[in-house]
Amino acid sequence: MAARVLLREKRIVSEDRFAEVVIWRLPTPVSGSRHRFKYRLAFVVEGVCVLRFDNETGKGDHKHIGIEEAPYAFTSLAQLVKDFWDAIDEWRPR
Repeated sequence: MAARVLLREKRIVSEDRFAEVVIWRLPTPVSGSRHRFKYRLAFVVEGVCVLRFDNETGKGDHKHIGIEEAPYAFTSLAQLVKDFWDAIDEWRPR
């Protein structure tokens, strides 16, 4: 089975802000993750990514808030997407 895109969405939040969600289903997990999904959920403000959830190979599931990086406890795709939108709602410029 080849990698398959499950979701690819770009949503304009306001004139200078957008969110992009891309999720793939993989034949095997990426190094560092226990599930078979590869994902990138990003919130961009004035051309700068200020919030991102992803699972880079070797790093596993994590999130970026500004320049800070923290582990993310992946449980399901539905929860991932919910957590991302909740984080956007809570985001404030520092």
